Amino acid sequence: MKLSRRLVPDVTTLQAFECAARHGSFTQAAAELNLTQSAVSRQIKDLETQLGVLLFERVRQRVILSDAGQKLLPEVRRLLNQTEELMVRAMASARAETSLSIASLPTFGSRWLVPRLPDFLRRHPGTVLNIASRSAPFDFEEQNFDLAIHYGQPVWARAACSYLCSEVIVPVASPALGAARPIETPEDIGGSPLLHLATRPKLWGQWFEANGVDSDGAYRGNRFDQFSMVIEAAAAGLGFALLPRYLIEQELAAGTLRIVLDRPMQTENSYYLVVPEGKLENPISRAFQEWISEQVG
Repeated sequence: MKLSRRLVPDVTTLQAFECAARHGSFTQAAAELNLTQSAVSRQIKDLETQLGVLLFERVRQRVILSDAGQKLLPEVRRLLNQTEELMVRAMASARAETSLSIASLPTFGSRWLVPRLPDFLRRHPGTVLNIASRSAPFDFEEQNFDLAIHYGQPVWARAACSYLCSEVIVPVASPALGAARPIETPEDIGGSPLLHLATRPKLWGQWFEANGVDSDGAYRGNRFDQFSMVIEAAAAGLGFALLPRYLIEQELAAGTLRIVLDRPMQTENSYYLVVPEGKLENPISRAFQEWISEQVG
């Protein structure tokens, strides 16, 4: 059965709509796109006719998005960004022997994965990597990645999860804070300033309970939405932090962070390598899986 594409708008029409919305002017949009004002106006009119809604309202010398236009604009921008990313990846891949697109957790990617990638590229010369940050599971059919690194449980729609490693967190602080507040027992941390990862607000409470300490004060303190921010805040002396050891290898080696108490705790979730069902036999993807398994071994 042949699929109809009559509802698929031309990319240049979407560009005209986005540009006109950004400038609030068909004339300025035309100048940016190197078109005539009438050409932009015609493209917008064609899109309005196709959708059956009015996208702009004319107010004095400007055009302003209608309610329908405001709802459409974020989706158009998302589609244009995806189209641009697709072309850039395709151009990069065309000049490479092989390519690999990886979605990684932000701090894991920047602090653990990227410093180790030179070894992978030495083993697989001619490979072009595309590394992007993703904090939560996504649809592989909508986002074209060859694999993803996931923290949580081994559950991902239309994909296979393979175990990478568990996560062990340790209490750390800057040398200055550690000297100002000497820590000999878990109770000593209880009254100290604490730093929290916003997406895991119970970490300190779980650590205190695991060490037999009252956790009433475990939720006080500053919160940050990325481990990278917690690491920087701890290094700056803002408080004590519970951090995965593998994320602070550099800080521990340099002495900008110190483990204040030898009481590690394994978290309830683990790290997994996720591969979409349609790419399980991709040779370069399988090579990456073997390589990263060596790195965490």
